[in-house]
Parts: sequence; structure tokens; C-alpha cells
Amino acid sequence: MPGTDAFAEDGNDLAGLEAGLDALETAPRTRRPIRRTLTGTVLPPVVAVALVLAVWQGLVSFGIVDDPAKLPAPADVWHVLRDAWLKGELLGYIWTSASRGLLGFLLALAIGTPLGLLVARVRFVRAAISPLLSGLQSLPSVAWVPPAVIWLGLNNRMMYAVVLLGAVPSIANGLVSGVDQVPPLFERAGRTMGATGLRGTWHITLPAALPGYVAGLQQGWAFSWRSLMAAEIIASFPDLGVGLGQLLENGRNASDTAMVFEAIVLILVVGIAIDLLIFSPLERWVLRSRGLLVGN
Repeated sequence: MPGTDAFAEDGNDLAGLEAGLDALETAPRTRRPIRRTLTGTVLPPVVAVALVLAVWQGLVSFGIVDDPAKLPAPADVWHVLRDAWLKGELLGYIWTSASRGLLGFLLALAIGTPLGLLVARVRFVRAAISPLLSGLQSLPSVAWVPPAVIWLGLNNRMMYAVVLLGAVPSIANGLVSGVDQVPPLFERAGRTMGATGLRGTWHITLPAALPGYVAGLQQGWAFSWRSLMAAEIIASFPDLGVGLGQLLENGRNASDTAMVFEAIVLILVVGIAIDLLIFSPLERWVLRSRGLLVGN
């Protein structure tokens, strides 16, 4: 019968489509070749750093900037870094700032996450707090240092307060943005299966909002690190130890440009290292789990 034949043909097409989709989902994932990783991931930043160093050395060698007090040669900065390493001071500079920055960021994460959920879920709270969070996010971190010193004094609590004020708005706004992008269908499906209240938030809303949340975390870390450097530069005190911001300020006070560039290089290295070791893998995992980073 014609109708039966058409029905059978449609069934065969659907079966073929399902088989193709199953094959795509179960396709074995091959490890990325080491050569491709080196050329696609490692080589570009190495080339970029080499070009920056070449331009920097060229400015010095060709006399475009012939005053070492304004621009030291890369070798001079290397010697300062090497001396600090041999004296056992280099890791101390890095640890003082990195430990403060990471602890302050974790505190900001503990405050910004529930605050973001509250703003995203309660309409009255969003109307009251969301403009304030956006305003705080655009406020320069350095503006918080003087009041924090007046309120808390020259101590680590002041450092953490500045970091919190710089990072919490970014984390909260990132989570609000992620929650706003969750399709309503997900939440309706969750309610149908009994995932309501905190269970729905934990099992449905937060996983679906991860891309925006991770972006907020990355921005929150950047604000944490910048806020901490501003606090260390302005609120220097011997009992606080010498962090990277304090090292930068010491170089300025001594008119030692090589020390200033040493601090700048270390600030960049630590900030980039934290991003590469923590946030970039987290972002790749989130994208891969949603099928947006196939083959990487």
C-alpha cells in the first residue's frame, strides 16, 4: 500500500537520523597532538613576548630612549630579578601578594555568589541594588583605599576590604547575567521534576548560568588583583610585608626604573598565571560540557 510504504520510508529516515546522532555523540575523543598544542597554544604567546622584548631592546639599542632612568634595558631588569631570586626575596614578593589576592577573591566569591542569586531572583532587590552594583563595578578600585585605611587602619583587613569592594560587584553581576540567560524551559522542566527552591537553584539555575558566572569570576579576579595592587601601592607599611605593589612603590621612591619594571613584570606574570591555571581551564570545561569546544 502506498501509505504503508511512505510510513516505512519515513521510519527508515528517522532511524538513520537517530543512528547518525548517536554516532556523533559516541564518537571517540582523541587527544590533541602535542605538536598542535605547541603551535596553537604555546607558540603564539612566546612569539608575542619575543616581539615585545625585541622592540624594547631596539628602543634602547638604537638610542630612541637613551636614558636608563626612563627605560632600562631588558638585561638590566633581568639582573634585578636574578638578584632578588638569589637573595631569596623574589618568592616572598610573589607570595605576599598572591596569597592576599586569592584569599580576598575567595571571600568575594562567598559574598558575591549569594548576592548575585538574590538580585537575580528577587525583583525588589534587583530594582534596589542592581544599579548600585553597576556603579560600584565602574568605580576605580583606588578610590576605596583612603576610606578603608581610615576605617580599618594599615593592616591586612584593609587590603581585603579593598579587594572585596572591587571584586564582589563583578562576581554578582556576572551571575545575574548568567541567570538572565537561562531559558525558562529549563526551569519549568525542573519544577516538573520536583526541583524547586534551593534544589532548583542548585541543580537547574546554577549549572545553566555557568557561562555568565565564569565570565563574572574572571572579571572579578581581574578587579581583585587590580584592587590589591592599588592598596599595596598607596597603603605601604613595614608590618604588612613587601608585596608586588609595595615593590613598585619602593622602586618609584628610589627612582630605580629597573625595580619598577621588575614589579610590573611580576604583576603581569602572576595575573596571567592565575588566569591560565584556574580560569582558562574552567572556561574550557564549561564550553566543552556544552559542546561548544569540540576537538580542543
